[in-house]
Amino acid sequence: MTTLKGVGEKTGALFKRLGIETVDDLLHDYPRAYDAYEAPVPIGQIQEGGIYTVSGQLLKASAVRQVKSMQIVVTTVKDLTGSLQLIWYNMPYLRSVLQMGRVMVFRGRIGEKSGRKTMEQPEIFSQEDYEKVIHSLQPVYSQTKGLGNKAITKAVARALQQRQLEREYLPEKIRRKYELAEYNYALEHIHFPSDQKEMLAARKRLVFDEFLFFLLAVRQLKERRQDAKSLYQMEPGEEPRRLLSQLPYRLTDAQQKVWAEIEKDLDSGLVMNRLIQGDVGSGKTIIAVLALLEAACHGYQGALMVPTEVLARQHFESIRQLFADQGIDKRVVLITGSMTLKEKRLVYEQIRCHDADIIVGTHALIQEKVAYDQLALVITDEQHRFGVGQRKSLGEKGSQPHVLVMSATPIPRTLAIILYGDLDISVIDQMPSSRLPVKNCVVDISYRDRAYRFIEKEVTAGRQAYVICPMVEASEMIEAENVLDYTRILQKKLAPEIQIEYLHGKMKGKEKNQIMQRFASGEIQVLVSTTVVEVGVNVPNATVMMIENAERFGLAQLHQLRGRVGRGSHQSYCIMVNCSGEESRKRLDILNRSHDGFEIASEDLKLRGPGDIFGLRQSGDLEFKLADIFTDAKLLKLVSEEVEILLAEDPRLEKEEHSLLRQRMEMYLGKAYGTVTGNI
Repeated sequence: MTTLKGVGEKTGALFKRLGIETVDDLLHDYPRAYDAYEAPVPIGQIQEGGIYTVSGQLLKASAVRQVKSMQIVVTTVKDLTGSLQLIWYNMPYLRSVLQMGRVMVFRGRIGEKSGRKTMEQPEIFSQEDYEKVIHSLQPVYSQTKGLGNKAITKAVARALQQRQLEREYLPEKIRRKYELAEYNYALEHIHFPSDQKEMLAARKRLVFDEFLFFLLAVRQLKERRQDAKSLYQMEPGEEPRRLLSQLPYRLTDAQQKVWAEIEKDLDSGLVMNRLIQGDVGSGKTIIAVLALLEAACHGYQGALMVPTEVLARQHFESIRQLFADQGIDKRVVLITGSMTLKEKRLVYEQIRCHDADIIVGTHALIQEKVAYDQLALVITDEQHRFGVGQRKSLGEKGSQPHVLVMSATPIPRTLAIILYGDLDISVIDQMPSSRLPVKNCVVDISYRDRAYRFIEKEVTAGRQAYVICPMVEASEMIEAENVLDYTRILQKKLAPEIQIEYLHGKMKGKEKNQIMQRFASGEIQVLVSTTVVEVGVNVPNATVMMIENAERFGLAQLHQLRGRVGRGSHQSYCIMVNCSGEESRKRLDILNRSHDGFEIASEDLKLRGPGDIFGLRQSGDLEFKLADIFTDAKLLKLVSEEVEILLAEDPRLEKEEHSLLRQRMEMYLGKAYGTVTGNI
């Protein structure tokens, strides 16, 4: 990044905090939203909290007040419907611009001071200048403290000016067939579209590419796995049957059906490649444990890979405890990135010598130093959190082990068949009867104080609560609650003896793990977090999930968050705070009517239009920067059909017309999936 003009060492370090280390990273760090420059609104119609543009006459010459070391410029603008106080901090030079009687345009957020509406730090335009930008879209990027949206926008603009144009790699016939923009045009106009039409055209092209490369990678896996003979044939064993009979609950019919499918796969003589889809809390984990035990009972090793250290540790402890309670003599070990070198060496040796039967861990499981002895089964939990390449790397640790992947993301079967084309699909579509449904409510911001009292009451009764905010820290462009400020607010609002902490994705791994461990153990009563807890840890004692700016999340993601509570014997509650209008409330009310993730996702799709595509991503990570499998479902299906046609004509993309596409795909796969390249 420091090769870019205007980006020195200090700014480069700030970009690195956002995961941006090169100019190429910057160009592919797409806007998370757009700020529209709308027509001016009459001052009488503006409301506190919103961002507005107003046009009016300056009533008097601006005054400069000195408050301690700060110089404050104050003036008033008036139109036929009312007046508005304007305030700027440490910008005394504006006195010469803000002349009494002049008609100007101002844009900024509306606040209130001493009962009077104010606009602080507004942008200033002449009427002529505002006419030039009206209805244009301003990109809004993910930000970090010390690196605001304006600085990022400037850096992106410079990077676009300095970059070398790339040769178009999509064949002309594909671009014509799907009316796709040229690649360089798309890259420029995803950042700086003059209107929504340009933005949608740029986005369509880049989403097409994401789907294309992803599905080519999936096809690559499918070709390697199809009808592969297995070295690890396993007849249904006695020990898994005994464990099933001794569980303190009975598997649902759906769980039993899926377990029967897995038993059949393991005994088929072919390599199993299966996806288990099941809503949050549907009981996928016990199925995974049964499969791991089956492998261990046949003298093989089984590995379970999960996305977070906290979840890995929790699975490790619960499997070990279950085996101890049931008298099962199988050794379970844990591998995580934060373990010391000495701890890792010890576990590596246990795995190599087959002193370990079941290995639980994070992506540390696929590091080169881990050498397995007859790894027969690989299970990945929350599949969408792992890249295709990570899944492949773990599979290559054994001699084509059986592969079982699990996901709680509610993807309709038609889309799942495309996205997981290399896998057979099983669905757990029943919830255990013992699980109490979460009680939901959608409220506006006036309910906040009542919500705080309710959280206090639950904590006093010995329970815990999550509070979710959409942002880590305050942004100059996006109006939304943030984790850092909200934690400070709660520390003032709730009783002093209540332990409140925050959690977000920019924290170091060790720090995140410590916070989640303390929350899981009950030491922290209220956890203020971003959606990093969406796939995190099982805390049966947590009974309240309060989600701020709920309108900013996709409903499938809200459903996932809601699934963090309701895991124990106590009644649980989900409070969704809607900071927008009636349309958002209608969307959120879908969650009141249904606990079925599949139904929620499809209902949400019906209500959404092209203007909703940013800020409402709801299909988890799935390795896509722009694409959302729900919003872009039609395009996903078209790309899937095109991949079939493309590979039927040229299975290895060896024709001259596909050479640039092949090079680009290998570059993409190398970057996204590590070393997953080679023949298609």
